[in-house]
Amino acid sequence: MQYLVHAYDHTDADALSRRMAVRADHLAGAARLKAGGQFILGGALLSPDGQMIGSVMLLDFETEAQLRDWQANEPYIQRGVWDKIDIKPFREAVV
Repeated sequence: MQYLVHAYDHTDADALSRRMAVRADHLAGAARLKAGGQFILGGALLSPDGQMIGSVMLLDFETEAQLRDWQANEPYIQRGVWDKIDIKPFREAVV
């Protein structure tokens, strides 16, 4: 099942520096997901002035348990980068 992850960062004064401190670990995790065929696409949400304010990821897990395991280990969740997180099942349109 594919899942669309839409997450906004916290908005406190240290939010961007916290994101940048954790970013390498987050990207390493995304690379592991990609190697396992679970990362389809992803990237940063940007403010009008180009600052990173959140993330969008499209992930593919066989079970909800795998999704929960990813959530339990995602650095942006565990280290307080993401504030509001919306995860929904996703079906790609065939066009």
